[in-house]
Amino acid sequence: MITKICFATANAHKLGEVKKLLPEYDVLGLTDIGCSESIPEDFETLKENSLQKARFVSEKFGVDCFADDSGLEVEALHGAPGVHSAYYGGPERDAQKNMTRLLRDLGGASNRKARFVTVITLIVSGNAYVFEGELRGTIAEAPRGSAGFGYDPIFIPDGETRTIAEMSSDEKNRISHRAVAVQKLVDQLKVLI
Repeated sequence: MITKICFATANAHKLGEVKKLLPEYDVLGLTDIGCSESIPEDFETLKENSLQKARFVSEKFGVDCFADDSGLEVEALHGAPGVHSAYYGGPERDAQKNMTRLLRDLGGASNRKARFVTVITLIVSGNAYVFEGELRGTIAEAPRGSAGFGYDPIFIPDGETRTIAEMSSDEKNRISHRAVAVQKLVDQLKVLI
């Protein structure tokens, strides 16, 4: 029976979100399994990067694990920043710089449609399972709110007037792209038990 599983991330915000979504599991982060090295993300798609990260951790540390890769795709920017979302504003992966560049690149465009996408790859006993989640919305004119992380202050989900950063973590976890993908992961874990 699977009760302990590693989430291949060093991002404390992501780890905290996923732990709330998986209360019946002991979810470990990379530091919990002694991984301090940088995990490769050499591909140009979220799916390939997710699989690469999960395989790396599973093979090197011998644990059941899952990894995600997420991105913000903006229609008027032809899907950018996409797989490059984390370092769109520069190699330091600074959320403020990422948002500043995105808003500058988008300018006064009337089409502000966007979507967050998460791809999760689960590896259990050497077998890989892939799940995707998305959240559609629009890009705000300027950042609003202080909750969340990444692009949350400029993303307004469809049917909402607030940005994700203006929502509680419980509200976000009910609708987020990551929550959708994690629910599919949970359903698969139940089948594997």
